[in-house]
Parts: sequence; structure tokens; C-alpha cells
Amino acid sequence: MTISMLDANTALLVIDLQKGIVGLPTVHPMADIVQKAVGLTATFRKHDLPVVLINVDGGPPGRTEQSLSTRAFPPGWADLIPELNQQPSDHLVTKRTRGAFTHTDLDKYLRQRNITQVVIAGVATGSGVESTARHAHELGFNVALAIDAMTDMDADIHHNSVARIFPKLGETGTTQQIIDLLDAPSRSEKGNA
Repeated sequence: MTISMLDANTALLVIDLQKGIVGLPTVHPMADIVQKAVGLTATFRKHDLPVVLINVDGGPPGRTEQSLSTRAFPPGWADLIPELNQQPSDHLVTKRTRGAFTHTDLDKYLRQRNITQVVIAGVATGSGVESTARHAHELGFNVALAIDAMTDMDADIHHNSVARIFPKLGETGTTQQIIDLLDAPSRSEKGNA
């Protein structure tokens, strides 16, 4: 379903736009993803809505057939990209799993601010973004996914998440559709869904 509305208490979650990841080969040009994420952060800040910047600096200890160890990466790998223009009001979450809720303060942070909906963008679509969206949905948040502000290293995985998984977890839309909803004069009158 195309995004229809945003709750009055909505937060933006930007997943893994960090120095070590933005240089990886992705399906969509990373410059476009970064530009759209920056547009979202600016609009959320303009409306005094929470911006949560999430990076990954580790992985869960369980065995997998395909694992990415962050131990071999150079210093600064987990640093957020400067284009995000991190502000003192932004909340930083450092995760050590695919999803941003496990073993972090993200759920507590959102609940303390009475957040009822999250908009998610970032990398990688079928990993950090999808894991975070699944968990947010299971925790009872309304989920919106900015599908043109995310990418993956694998086209099939990206397509599967966007076409098959995300419609079961929330609503999808473009960055511009989300910005238009945020900027709509009647948004605050719509309240929470």
C-alpha cells in the first residue's frame, strides 16, 4: 500500500549510513540514497520530529553461512557520514545486530517520546532496514518505508524486501511523498492512526 498518512508522533530511523558501508557496491547509486536520507533528516528536524541515526559496529555471535565481521575494518568504519549533519537533538543508536532494536535503547527512546510511527531509510534493504522494520512492526509501531532512500548490495534481495516483505509490515512511499505528508498543513490535525 502506498503511504497514506503519518502519525503526529513519527520518528525517522536512518540505518547504517556510515563511512564503512557507503563505499560498498550497491544496487542504486549511494549518492542518491544519501541525498534522499539527508532530505528526510532535514524535514524531520524542521518539524521538530525525532531523528535517530543508527550505525553498526559489530555482529551477533551466532554462526552463519554468510557473515560480515566488523573486526577487520579500519578505525572510523562505523562513523556516520558527515552529510547526515548529526545534530545534538539526534539520537544515536549503535547496534551489534542486523536490527536496531535488539540490545539497544531504541524502543525505550521512542516510547518515552510517545512515538507511534517510524519512517525507515538506509542500508541494506534486506538486512538492517528489513530487520528493523520487522521488529518495529512486532512492537506495535506503524511503519513507513522510504523505498527510494534505501538500497542493498543484491538487487534480488532489495526487490524481495520492497515488493514482498514491506507491504506486510507497513506502508511504502517515496522520499517526496513522505516529505509532502510532513509538510501538509493538516498533518497535525490527522492525529495518530
